Amino acid sequence: MPESAARPLRLLVITYYWPPSGGAGVQRSLKFVKHLPQFGVEPTVITVDPAQAAYPVLDHSLAADVPASVRVIRTDTFEPFDSYKKLTGRKQVPYGGFVGESKTSRAQQLFKFVRGNLFIPDARRGWNRYVLEAVAQLIAAGEQFDAVLTSSPPHSTQLIGLELQRRYGLRWLADMRDPWTDIYYYKELNHLPPARWLDARYERQVLEQADAVLVTSPHTKRLFLGKSRQIEAASIHVLPNGYDEDDFQSPSQSPSDQLLITHTGTISETYHIELLLAACAECQRRHPDVPLRLRFVGKVSEGIQRQAREAGLADTVEFIPFVPHDESVEYLLRSTVLLMAIPDVANNRGILPGKVFEYLAAGKPILCVGPAGSDADELLQACGSGRALPYDAYTQMLEELEALAAQWRINPNLDLPGAHPERYSRRSLTEQLAGLLKQ
Repeated sequence: MPESAARPLRLLVITYYWPPSGGAGVQRSLKFVKHLPQFGVEPTVITVDPAQAAYPVLDHSLAADVPASVRVIRTDTFEPFDSYKKLTGRKQVPYGGFVGESKTSRAQQLFKFVRGNLFIPDARRGWNRYVLEAVAQLIAAGEQFDAVLTSSPPHSTQLIGLELQRRYGLRWLADMRDPWTDIYYYKELNHLPPARWLDARYERQVLEQADAVLVTSPHTKRLFLGKSRQIEAASIHVLPNGYDEDDFQSPSQSPSDQLLITHTGTISETYHIELLLAACAECQRRHPDVPLRLRFVGKVSEGIQRQAREAGLADTVEFIPFVPHDESVEYLLRSTVLLMAIPDVANNRGILPGKVFEYLAAGKPILCVGPAGSDADELLQACGSGRALPYDAYTQMLEELEALAAQWRINPNLDLPGAHPERYSRRSLTEQLAGLLKQ
């Protein structure tokens, strides 16, 4: 039977992060669901009721990417984040691992300990029973699904897939956007030995029993393969993040009156860009005729803001709070150069931020601070967009900035045509996912 005449493959997508959630975590599942119907897959999404959810940021604009034909089922949840906000006096829930928080109060330290030892694998596990109830109701009503895809973090979502496989024999794909017990902030959660043992056990069960595991970088695949001899390399598939071509329909508009370097997303002192900031200040001093400017869009720690002031950049740096995703893309397109940084943490050679693909789609030169030879470094060099500059490579950073300044004098538009290979488009990556589902 021709594929066009075959019935759609029915996929159950279970993801905590879904519009109106904002931030990087929502993009992957959202874009998969957006494009899957084009490849003969009919997704049904189960997510959390936004009125009860604990989202670090909101972005209502992302709802426009949800196809009208896709059914979205929202469930109750039970989570401890109201207590966190009351204890700390904060209006927002923390990012994973409390990223971007320069100072932590005693209340925050206590919450980290409680989260690390009483909520295994994470504090959103209270959502699981509601999802299992929702799936049980669907199946009791005669619904049939060919497969289930669970997206994490939160990694507690993978335990839902484990249980659905056990109960109903569903083919299960565990989509893991980040490492689990090797995530860079793991030690900050102060796990006691029993909690570490249980968390590692859950991780191992998921990796051993999932029919397929999806990861975003080769390094993460290597990490997971080291967890158990029962894990087969063929069961772990590297399916990186990407960019959605629909998000980049506006033309690039490089400013002609300044060399504007833009960073989007979350950044803290852990990313160690202080030498780059110093190099920017020195480049300004050496080349006063080139108006070099810096712009940070998103969550920026107080420490990074202080470092910029101490470097002498107070008059040439701009900090813009979190904006909706479509506005973030516009900021990329209205820049000269884009700044990316990899946190200086264990296993950072495998960190491949989702935004790097949007940076590539913007077609700008990319300044990257991070480990040479990392997955991010290899990607940037393969695309001809830049290279990773080690955290202590002040001389290289200054040379790179001076080279950009020299190019800018000749032509303020430094765009790189062809720096966004189609293989990293969300549509192309979703086609690969559909292929895995149909195997």
